[in-house]
Amino acid sequence: MQGGKPIRLVEVDDLSTLPVDVSVSKPALIELPPPPTDMIGPGDVLSITIYEAGVPLFGGGSSATGGKSVGFDLAVKAQALPPARVDDAGDIVVPYAGKLRVMGKTAFEVQDQIRTSLRGISADPQVLVSLAQVVNNSVIVGGEVARPGRLVLQTNREKLSDVVALAGGQRGNSKDLILRITRGQNLVDMRLSDLFDNPVADIGVYPGDRITLMQSPQTFSVLGAPGRVDQLPFSRSSMALAEAVASAGGSNPNLGDPAAIFVFRYITAEDGSLEPVVYHLNMMETRSYFLAQKFAMRDKDVLYFGNAKANQPGKLVQLISQLFSPILTVTSAAQTVQNNNN
Repeated sequence: MQGGKPIRLVEVDDLSTLPVDVSVSKPALIELPPPPTDMIGPGDVLSITIYEAGVPLFGGGSSATGGKSVGFDLAVKAQALPPARVDDAGDIVVPYAGKLRVMGKTAFEVQDQIRTSLRGISADPQVLVSLAQVVNNSVIVGGEVARPGRLVLQTNREKLSDVVALAGGQRGNSKDLILRITRGQNLVDMRLSDLFDNPVADIGVYPGDRITLMQSPQTFSVLGAPGRVDQLPFSRSSMALAEAVASAGGSNPNLGDPAAIFVFRYITAEDGSLEPVVYHLNMMETRSYFLAQKFAMRDKDVLYFGNAKANQPGKLVQLISQLFSPILTVTSAAQTVQNNNN
């Protein structure tokens, strides 16, 4: 028993006893509708130009008509204001208009806001606002990418795979990389190869997201009598038990017992706790070779090759005690091995 939960022994002898494959689904993040690409937020820098006819409120500026008169001999003057950075409260300060709340508005809405604020002070001012520097409508990309840093979203419909590509692509094999998405207080990890292989997992990014690629190769450990004790990487993004046995070199013909192949794994129970499970395959039976091709290995599995019949039960009890300590009982597991040896 581990942490109050008994160790469950599963005899893998038909398709119904194979562990359920973990399907890749959408990351558990709230999907938000894409905001306008020119929505303004704290940190953004606005470029503001005001066009005035007649006597300009903002002083002498360049003539928008190249010195020619317009209408009633009134020259149109264009005045570019100093760059306006949106403060943490979401405000900017415009001469004669005062402090204006611009956070959450588009550039077009801010143009109208400034123009309305200047009415009665300037003669029919026309305002042009554009984003000179974008901070709000961007994501931070870091880790194992070619060009880490701030990435401005041009369409606000970019997906996770788009962001990785726009950051220059990943450094390393996708099967060895974890993609971490942080959105507000929520954090989700998923393997990059799963993202590329399953379009359903390729969700849209949102301004303010933080996306990090981290090295985290999938591995499984080999113990017992395979002729080696080692930790081996997955050769591909998914790996079957038959491939894992082959990678480990198979059971030692002098010391090993092909009837005693075990996979040790923690699975998540319905209550969210971890449950220790031991899967047993008897490779002396032909059907087990076909089942081993359908048995999907998982990251951090332990593959155990049973020793010779004379000491197998004791070795198994010792191994389970080491892997799932503290342990109260492994009687059922040891008894099963004993029956296979008889």
